[in-house]
Amino acid sequence: MRQNVRKQARSARYQAVRQGTDRLTLHSPDEAVALVKKSATAKFAETVDLAVRLGIDSKKGDQNVRGTCNLPHGTGKSRKVAVLAKGDQAAAAEAAGADEVGGDELVEKIAGGFKAFDVLIAAQEMAPVLAKIGRVLGPKTPNKKSGTLTDDVASAVREIKQATRVEYRNDKAGIIHMPIGKVSFSEDQLKENLNAALSALLKAKPSSAKGKYLVTVTLSSTMGPSFRIDPSVASKAAL
Repeated sequence: MRQNVRKQARSARYQAVRQGTDRLTLHSPDEAVALVKKSATAKFAETVDLAVRLGIDSKKGDQNVRGTCNLPHGTGKSRKVAVLAKGDQAAAAEAAGADEVGGDELVEKIAGGFKAFDVLIAAQEMAPVLAKIGRVLGPKTPNKKSGTLTDDVASAVREIKQATRVEYRNDKAGIIHMPIGKVSFSEDQLKENLNAALSALLKAKPSSAKGKYLVTVTLSSTMGPSFRIDPSVASKAAL
């Protein structure tokens, strides 16, 4: 027997914002950015989110897309950064503004449950000790692909603290979600961040992925409706 599935009710604010717009219309990047800013009516600084469905088979390891990109205007959000390093590397991390810096003592602190950080960076020489805390850290475990296991910890700290570096990784459905700024940013700033994000994804295309790569590109604010961007137009703008 077929059961009726009750759809989640949208708020009156959302419905008022969505009125007069078509979910399926393909917009240019400029149009989508303008519409997202116009539709962001919440009483807080909403984040502008990019969602891209890629033409990949996420079940195949060589087709998964993961990496980092630097947004020219950052995301507008500062993050707490901890650094595993010793000696000169530790001093450089502190000078760059890391919130927590340490060597073996920080490893023990994390193993004991310390989690007061958003991102953990580790100097290359600290790689052997990561196995001790990998289970505790989970996805926060430093690695080369995300740029959090590096010999240049100072640069990594600055990029993350200034929120210019953004990590991305496709989910099981082949979709990548990425913040590209705040609605308080100017349209030009958001467009430049959008182009930088899409450019990074295009460069990260797996050689084994065939057919259309950018399947759908969508832009939205935290509490606002989403607007679809024409993938072909977005690709040209990002190159």
